[in-house]
Amino acid sequence: MIKNELFFLKEASEQEVENAYDALFKEMDSESIGYYILPESDMILKIEAFIDSYDFKAKGIKNIVVIGIGGSSLGTRAIDTLLSHTPQRNSRKLIFMENVDPVEIERNLKDLVYEESFFIMISKSGGTIETTSHVKYIIDRFDAPVDSERFRDHFAFITDEGSPLDAFGEKCDVPCFHIPQNVGGRFSVLSAVGLLPLTLLGYDTRALLAGAKVYKETFFAKQESALVQKAYYYARHSKDFPINVLFSYSSAFSAFNDWYVQLWGESLGKIDQTGASVGMTPVGIIGSIDQHSFLQLLIEGPKDKTVTMIKIKDFQKATAIPDVKLPQLEKTDFINTHTFNELINAQCDATMQSIKDQGINVDSIEIEKLDTYNVGYMIMYYEILTSLCGHFLGVNTYDQPGVELGKVILKEKFAK
Repeated sequence: MIKNELFFLKEASEQEVENAYDALFKEMDSESIGYYILPESDMILKIEAFIDSYDFKAKGIKNIVVIGIGGSSLGTRAIDTLLSHTPQRNSRKLIFMENVDPVEIERNLKDLVYEESFFIMISKSGGTIETTSHVKYIIDRFDAPVDSERFRDHFAFITDEGSPLDAFGEKCDVPCFHIPQNVGGRFSVLSAVGLLPLTLLGYDTRALLAGAKVYKETFFAKQESALVQKAYYYARHSKDFPINVLFSYSSAFSAFNDWYVQLWGESLGKIDQTGASVGMTPVGIIGSIDQHSFLQLLIEGPKDKTVTMIKIKDFQKATAIPDVKLPQLEKTDFINTHTFNELINAQCDATMQSIKDQGINVDSIEIEKLDTYNVGYMIMYYEILTSLCGHFLGVNTYDQPGVELGKVILKEKFAK
């Protein structure tokens, strides 16, 4: 399971906590915001049936290529990176076609065998320029015209029902999986967006959904008041502490940190109901690596940050530091015979104490172990935290007008 402990004042009154619960209840009951119900969706049944009927193993599919950007890829990458060490993960290679960086495109496709690859094109709107551009290039490079069996047999689409991409899939007889229209891209990892590629990689996605469902039910049973207090503190003090740092003590969290940055930045950086610009800048760092870089800024730099420390209690690896003595380096022998699990968690605890001692507001998240259930639990934890922060900031958590403006300008540039 997961334990969250706050090391700052719980300032929200009982009434403010109750109002926050009510606000999210209304969101869920109105059906205008759909990510809450994804753990109960029947999408996993449709995906399992598709995988059984396609028979990926018999067709020799060795590569799963996700063609999508932002919310269409970050969540899947985060979960795969968190769980790739588990025995569930099969040997299929996961490739992301995200950025329109020509060097990266060539690196991804250089040794790719088309016949051994299955491409998942993901675009909620159906017209994401990076995604459509990648698909056009793949079609041309591998001689797979859209009216051919070669194209149909190696593609699936994930999009909104009725989108241009959905219509394209129907015209070309390509399997389509639908994202609920009331689920935004950055909240979509527990929809087909994440479930299809993750199931193809062998993960127990039913356990992933179960973990998310349990956290959601625990929250709506009003048993997660600490989460409400955390969101309240962040929002009410966002002018004093405009930077939120996620300090994750495992390299497995590198992609999760990226997912959190998008979720936080795109959801909370807004104009509030009074016309003021609000939000908190999200920063994701990794321990113990960033003890040797960013920690200096935390300790002696401006006190304008809140910090969340993430620790894995049991890495399920007994790798020990040998009792080897190195001449002239005897001062490091105190750690001999201890496990790396002990070392990284002791570093996390020591770093957190040093941050607390500087008067910086800190909370800790301790995860019992990294498995599909706990990762699903964490996904829902952070999505609900984001919704709570949006409530207290007085913004629409689910739109992204600033992003849309850039798309309009881009289209105008190429229209000239």
